[in-house]
Amino acid sequence: MIRPLTLSLLAAIVTMTLPATAPAQTAKPVPWVIAPNVGYGYDAHFKTWQYQMGTNNAGDLFKGAKKVPKNTLFFLGANGQLYMRTGPFLDGDGSFKFGPS
Repeated sequence: MIRPLTLSLLAAIVTMTLPATAPAQTAKPVPWVIAPNVGYGYDAHFKTWQYQMGTNNAGDLFKGAKKVPKNTLFFLGANGQLYMRTGPFLDGDGSFKFGPS
């Protein structure tokens, strides 16, 4: 009597501890958290960096700087180079225009 009960209990525990599999879903894009007084860099070795900025050199910082236009997409090419493309990158239904087909 105890053996069937033990086996049933063990089977129930194993079933409950198995990970539940969910259907594959594409992750929704997450907005960047870009903060004031923080600089973001992309160096010659294909690494990205975050720098705390001060105000004593702000004039030099803005020399040669340009505003990023709306509807700008940044992406890494197969060669590791950072690219940007301006223009629409979403379809009418809000899905990513250049995503997997």
